[in-house]
Amino acid sequence: MSTGMELMVINQPKKSRIKLNRVQTFILYFFLFAFLGWLMETLYAVFTLGHFVKRGFLYGPICPIYGFGALLLILFLGKYKRNNLKLFVYAAVVFSVFEYIVSYCLDALFSMYWWDYTNEFFNLNGRISIFYSFAWGIIAIVFINHIYPFLKKKINLCLSKIPYLLQSTFIYLLCGIWLLDTILSFIRYLT
Repeated sequence: MSTGMELMVINQPKKSRIKLNRVQTFILYFFLFAFLGWLMETLYAVFTLGHFVKRGFLYGPICPIYGFGALLLILFLGKYKRNNLKLFVYAAVVFSVFEYIVSYCLDALFSMYWWDYTNEFFNLNGRISIFYSFAWGIIAIVFINHIYPFLKKKINLCLSKIPYLLQSTFIYLLCGIWLLDTILSFIRYLT
């Protein structure tokens, strides 16, 4: 036997949970992969040089080129997930062009190089090399087929436990810190 109170609770519609919109989600991915790129660069430097070297343009622990690169993969090259050959070729070309443009712009703005492939086999003005073009193709396959799906699932699981207000506040906070870091970095390199 049930009381009327129980029926009201059972018949009440469940609260729909507000989720991050598409833009907010991609901003979150940008920061995650920019941080992971910085971490990868830093660990590579520690491994090859034997000590910590500050990597990247910004003060903080992110390399935006990796965040933008991840978004390029997710948004434009993810559709080739089932065709690793196309994914490899397109990623190698797109990321080589992207890397060249970023290197050129950083050089034009600040007269500085953040990477130099001059001593690498088959390089173009020291900005890109065949080895790294090949690496970008391999990384794209691993990223699209394994890393991104795994992290997307984990991120969605984490986000499902965090209130929307806290999520969106965190994203705005990250954007504000990044903007401040970018301005301060520009000032540092321009003076």
